[in-house]
Amino acid sequence: MKIAIIGSGGREHALAHQLRKSSKLSEIYCIPGNAGTEKISINIDLNLENFHELYEVLNEKKIDLVIVGPEKPLVEGVVDFLESKNIKVFGPRKKVSQLEGSKIFTKKICDKYKIPTANFKICNSKDEAFEFLSSANFPLVVKADVIAAGKGVYICKKIEDAELAINDIFGGKFGRTEQLLIEEFLEGDEMSFFIISDGITYKTFNTAQDHKRVGEGDTGMNTGGMGAYSPSSLINNELEDKILKKIIDPTLKAVSEMGEKYVGFLYAGLMIKNNEPFLIEYNVRMGDPECQTILPLIDNDLVEIIDACCNSNLEHYEIKWKNKRSMCIVLCSKGYPEKYNKNIEIKNLNESESSEKHYIFHAGTKLVNDKVLAIGGRVLNFVNLSDNFSSGRKEIINEIKKINWEGGFYRSDIGYKVINE
Repeated sequence: MKIAIIGSGGREHALAHQLRKSSKLSEIYCIPGNAGTEKISINIDLNLENFHELYEVLNEKKIDLVIVGPEKPLVEGVVDFLESKNIKVFGPRKKVSQLEGSKIFTKKICDKYKIPTANFKICNSKDEAFEFLSSANFPLVVKADVIAAGKGVYICKKIEDAELAINDIFGGKFGRTEQLLIEEFLEGDEMSFFIISDGITYKTFNTAQDHKRVGEGDTGMNTGGMGAYSPSSLINNELEDKILKKIIDPTLKAVSEMGEKYVGFLYAGLMIKNNEPFLIEYNVRMGDPECQTILPLIDNDLVEIIDACCNSNLEHYEIKWKNKRSMCIVLCSKGYPEKYNKNIEIKNLNESESSEKHYIFHAGTKLVNDKVLAIGGRVLNFVNLSDNFSSGRKEIINEIKKINWEGGFYRSDIGYKVINE
C-alpha cells in the first residue's frame, strides 16, 4: 500500500514512523515533510493550499491512502476535494471540521445537545465585547473564533488583560474574524481524550496531558504545546464512561443529524473537576505533541487500524496498547512563541540516537546540504517509553543535553503534577 501523509510537523513524523512498521506498507510520502521524515519517507515539497496540484501528485504516485495531519487543510475541505477525485482519505470532511475551525460552532452544539462546557458569550463586535466585560466576573477566557495554532486563547485575570485580547483578535492578529468568544474560567485539571472513528463505530484512542504554557510551572504565554505525557493520571473507568456518554456520544449524534459521518481522529480537550468532565474545545485531528506521545504506545498495526476506518470496518478491530508510560518534551527555538531566529543549524543531533524506547521526532526542521536547520518555533520532540514518568523525564533530559543546542530551550518540568521529586 502506498500512503501519503499531509503535514510537516512532529505529528506527521510520528505517524510516518509508526506506519513504517506495517508489512502492508510499500511506500510512504510526506507532503511536505521535514528533515526527520526525509530519512524515513519520500518528501514532496508542495503548496498545500493548492488542492489541484496536490491531487496531481497523488494521482501520479498512485497513492492508495492519504492521511491528513494538520487542521488547516481539513477545515479548508481537502478531504471533500480528494474524495470527489476518488482518492481514499483518512480525516473528517469540511463541515464537521468546523468543530475545530470555529469555537462558536462547537459551543452552539454544546448548547443544543446539553454537552457540559463553560458558560459563554458570543460577541459580534469590539463594542459588544467591551460592554460585556463591564459586568463580567474575572478570571475569564477570551478566544479567537479562528484556527490559531493553539495561541488564540487568552486567560484574563483582570479587565485590562481581556481588553488587550479583544483588541488583538478583532485587530486581526490571528486572521480576519467577525466574532469572538468569552467564556467563564473553569477550575480543574486539563486532559486530552482521543477517539478514532470510521463514521459508524468509534474506539477510544488513549489519553494524554499536554503542557500549553511556555514557562515552568505552566506559566507565561500559550503555545502549540511544550510537552505531554500519556496516559493521563486522571483517567478512570467512571470518568471515561462520563466522557463518552456526556460529550463524545452527543457530539457524534450532532454530526449524524447534520447528515455527516465523522471519519478520523477526534481530540476532546477537557477540564476535569471532581471526576466530572467539561469540554474546553475539539480538535479534528491528533494533537501535537500528544500524537508523538501516544503513537509509540500502540501495540498493533496502525495501517490496519486506519484502513479499517476508511472501510467502515473498525467495529471488528481491537486496538492494543503497551503497558508503558510515554513522555514527550519539545525543544523549541529561543524566543518562541514570539519572534525567533530561523535557519539555525542543529549540529549535534547524531549524539542522540532513536531506539526502541527513545525517539526523536522532527517538527520545525529542514535538511539543507546535509545540515539540519531549525526553521520553526517547535523544533524537535524527544519521546521516551518507560515504566514510570520520573525515569522517562530524566532520560529525555539527558538526551537533550547531548545535543547541546544553544539556539533552543525546553521545559524541564513536563509531568510535574505526576512526578513527586
